[in-house]
Amino acid sequence: MDITKILNTNRVILDMKATNKTEAIEELTDILQKDGAISCRETFIQDVWQRESEGSTGFENHIAIPHGKSSAVVNTTLAIGRTHHDIPWETLDGSNVRCIILFAVRLEDQNTTHIRLLSQVAGALADEEIIEQLLEESSPQKIIDLFSQYAESDVC
Repeated sequence: MDITKILNTNRVILDMKATNKTEAIEELTDILQKDGAISCRETFIQDVWQRESEGSTGFENHIAIPHGKSSAVVNTTLAIGRTHHDIPWETLDGSNVRCIILFAVRLEDQNTTHIRLLSQVAGALADEEIIEQLLEESSPQKIIDLFSQYAESDVC
C-alpha cells in the first residue's frame, strides 16, 4: 500500500495545541474534516470513542494510534499529530503520548485497507530509529516518507 496516496501534508500537524486525549482526537478530527476526509465531525468522534471504550489505543514509545471506523469517513486516511508536551494516555509501556496517528476508516475498508494500513504503520513503529525521527522530524513530508518506505508491496 502506498501511504502517500491516502496521506498528505495537510493531515500532518507537528505543533498540536491539545493537552489531553479528548483535545487531541478533536484537533486531528478537525484537520480531517477541513481536508474533506470526513463528512460529520460528531459522528466520527463518537466512533473513535466507541473504539477507545473497547481498549486503549496507546502504543508505546510516546505514540498512540486511535481509530474510527465510521460512516462519516469519506476516504480512508490518517492524520498525524505531534505535541511539544506529554499527553496522558493509556499506553503499553506506561509512557505519556507525544505523537498521535489517527486512523479514519470507511466502513467498506475496515477489513481490507484498514488492515494493510495498520500493518504498514505498525511495521514502521517497530523500528526505534523511525520512532525517534517521528518524534523529532520538522517536515510533514518527511514524516509521510518515514511510513511510505514500509509499504508492503506484496500484499494485494
